[in-house]
Amino acid sequence: MQFGDLKTEKAIQELNKYLLNNSYISGYTPSQADLTVFAELGKPPLPKFPSVQRWYRHIASFSDGEKKAWGGEVAKTASPAKAAPAPAAKDDDDDVDLFGSEDEEENAEAARIREERLAEYNAKKSKKPALIAKSSVILDVKPWDDETDMKQMETKVRSIEMDGLLWGASKLVPVGYGINKLQICCVIEDDKVSIDLLSDTIQEDEDHVQSVDIAAFNKI
Repeated sequence: MQFGDLKTEKAIQELNKYLLNNSYISGYTPSQADLTVFAELGKPPLPKFPSVQRWYRHIASFSDGEKKAWGGEVAKTASPAKAAPAPAAKDDDDDVDLFGSEDEEENAEAARIREERLAEYNAKKSKKPALIAKSSVILDVKPWDDETDMKQMETKVRSIEMDGLLWGASKLVPVGYGINKLQICCVIEDDKVSIDLLSDTIQEDEDHVQSVDIAAFNKI
């Protein structure tokens, strides 16, 4: 007779129903089957299982010597299913190539060479000077009249110094009525020199300069 796992109330309930009409687990006298179920229970059942409780007290009343003399078959109770043996671990040595393949060695070497060349390229690129934006400008600096000292005016213009400003060639260009204008070239760094600021600075020489115009402006 099987009752399931007697550690659960469901199995004890089944046993209680069975013992309601039976005095023992197997037959009409106590046997090894009773001892098996008794051991499976392990402790007295709860009062809500009166048939099992009666049977348990009855089996417990026998001495060890009397129990050894009992015959019969051992009761079949449900036992926890044995876990299936874990599959044998695959020998990883079969998949490991201790020496490596020639293809792997070639790929590693190619990757190393590629990384070295990339590093050399980046190093050269970082050392390359950054391109500085520059412009070539020609300014027309006009005097007040024909009595203006043009040489002194040019000296005043060239005395202006700014970071990123380089003065170049100059010449006097007639504008009429004996008046000449100073046409002077310069190269400026666009990020450092404002052409408007340069023009305003030249016009601060009010004794010589009437106006400043941009004759030409070209990116270098």
